[in-house]
Amino acid sequence: MSEITVENLDAGYGSVQILHEVSLTARTGEVTCIFGPNGCGKSTLLKAMVGVIDPWAGRVSIDDDDLTHLPSHRTLGRGLAMMPQGGGVFPHLSVRDNLRIGGYTIRSRKQLDERIDELLKEFPRLRERYGVPAGQLSGGEQMILSIARALILNPRFLLFDEPSAGLSPKLVGDVLARAAELARRGVGVIMIEQNIREAMRVADRMYVLVAGRNRFEGTPADVKDDRELMHLYLGGR
Repeated sequence: MSEITVENLDAGYGSVQILHEVSLTARTGEVTCIFGPNGCGKSTLLKAMVGVIDPWAGRVSIDDDDLTHLPSHRTLGRGLAMMPQGGGVFPHLSVRDNLRIGGYTIRSRKQLDERIDELLKEFPRLRERYGVPAGQLSGGEQMILSIARALILNPRFLLFDEPSAGLSPKLVGDVLARAAELARRGVGVIMIEQNIREAMRVADRMYVLVAGRNRFEGTPADVKDDRELMHLYLGGR
């Protein structure tokens, strides 16, 4: 089992500080959900973890491997992958080319082709749509493509930024079930999700951020009801 640890992280954009001493721990084989009101710093936290933005202070590590200040292409090589909000597919490129982009750090073409073939067996709908531009896929198919692309390098941790955004209620359930299945296979899933009730059904651990600060950490069982959760959002505990 691997563990990713965020310790007292400060981060922001320009001169505007967004995160204030935020800490988080997540483990492989578990789903860790991050909740909080809009603008509280959830996406900024994920970006700082994967190296899209450089933290101002604090530390990010997987086990004893310090990832702080590493750029995103190097954190990817250390086992940390992120799926941005909306999936981030390249609409004018085919399913094939989107998958190949996910493995751009794999130097062996044979190894990359073998890895893509493994994922096409796992996601047979993508094989059926292999030559189709990603922009012509349905919302659910684009989400599956995004997940498959993120799995190309066999990450230890996969970070989801609101995977259910813009999806129908049925597809929301499918995406969250997929996240839970990844955790059962040993991947550590860290997920921002606004659909709190559905996400809490698959979460092993949860965090609530308010105004860029830790407000709560625990398990879904530690939150008695919607009233208590709202109290956390508004500044309780």
